[in-house]
Amino acid sequence: MHRVLVVDDEPQIVRALRINLRARTYEVDAAYDGAEALRLAAARHPDVIVLDLGLPDMDGIEVVKGLRGWTRVPIIVLSARHASDEKVEALDAGADDYVTKPFGMDELLARLRAAVRRAASAEGTGDTSVVETAAFTVDLAAKKVNKSGTDIRLTPTEWHLLDVLVRNTGRLVTQKQLLREVWGPGYGTETNYLRVYMAQLRRKLEVDPSRPRHLVTEPGMGYRFEP
Repeated sequence: MHRVLVVDDEPQIVRALRINLRARTYEVDAAYDGAEALRLAAARHPDVIVLDLGLPDMDGIEVVKGLRGWTRVPIIVLSARHASDEKVEALDAGADDYVTKPFGMDELLARLRAAVRRAASAEGTGDTSVVETAAFTVDLAAKKVNKSGTDIRLTPTEWHLLDVLVRNTGRLVTQKQLLREVWGPGYGTETNYLRVYMAQLRRKLEVDPSRPRHLVTEPGMGYRFEP
């Protein structure tokens, strides 16, 4: 049974989430402000956190940063903030996913299940895992990619970009994060680099590069690897 920490200052949302989650056999803890969220996360060790950004005592992004100082627990941001730059800020701070209010309960529950699965998979396989898709296979330890029985030659930059995405399977990785991890801390706005190299990776790996299934663009935000 998985434990969920719900952090929101709106009692009706907490109540709705508690009812729906318990109906699906999740254990649920609730916090109504950031300080209580940090305390409960440390005391109860949830498997996933659903976090509102508009908290009464601190911004939810500060809660994300506080959590990321000591835990990799999946964090799904639940917020009424619609601007893409605010979503990117939350993701850059360490959130794993972002759901905008008003939200569909089925969508939120699906994202929650996916976050728990990814965390369990990452914990079980570690960094030496071989990741398989319908089109190609990535061996992170050997730094090799195989497609239809043939090793695919990638440039060092292409490999580094793919490596970051695969190690964050299913998670949206922001443009800024990719630029800094692949090109260095002095980069953050050169999104044209990403477009060029993602196009090269898709040509080499995707069955239909114009309609990618595995190297997915989140417009204005970043990229996601889906196996």
